[in-house]
Amino acid sequence: MTGKYFEDLEAGMTFKHSAGRTVTEFDNVLFSSLTMNTQPLHLNEDFASRTEFGGRVVNGIFTLGLVVGLTVSDLSEGTILTNLGYDKVIHPHPTFHNDTIYAESEVLEKRESKSRPDVGIVRLRHVGRKADGTIVIQFERTAMFLKKPAPR
Repeated sequence: MTGKYFEDLEAGMTFKHSAGRTVTEFDNVLFSSLTMNTQPLHLNEDFASRTEFGGRVVNGIFTLGLVVGLTVSDLSEGTILTNLGYDKVIHPHPTFHNDTIYAESEVLEKRESKSRPDVGIVRLRHVGRKADGTIVIQFERTAMFLKKPAPR
């Protein structure tokens, strides 16, 4: 497992995740269709071309999921039990088809679980950026991280 355990994380730690992902038209149309989001800004080029964006924008919930996914191999692969919540989600700039998105993470705080001795609670801030540095999403996430297993 490449994820971090609760003990491996400290407030103030930052991670610049190396994996990036280019968002395609297929990603946007499939995600919007699967989630029953009929917003023409995502699906109708004629409509979207007449907006201030000049074309279709990528579904923001897809962008949120993508940025979480880009953090998994460095932070939580095999080492979290669950995500507890997402807060303060902002989309300062849109994501368009063919934008490549990269993610950065910061550990904001951590605490022991009050009810489970085998886990701890960690609050993270994630930022998603285009290749040119433009921020397309920023949010906080709270997750229940596993503690390191006791030696056998």
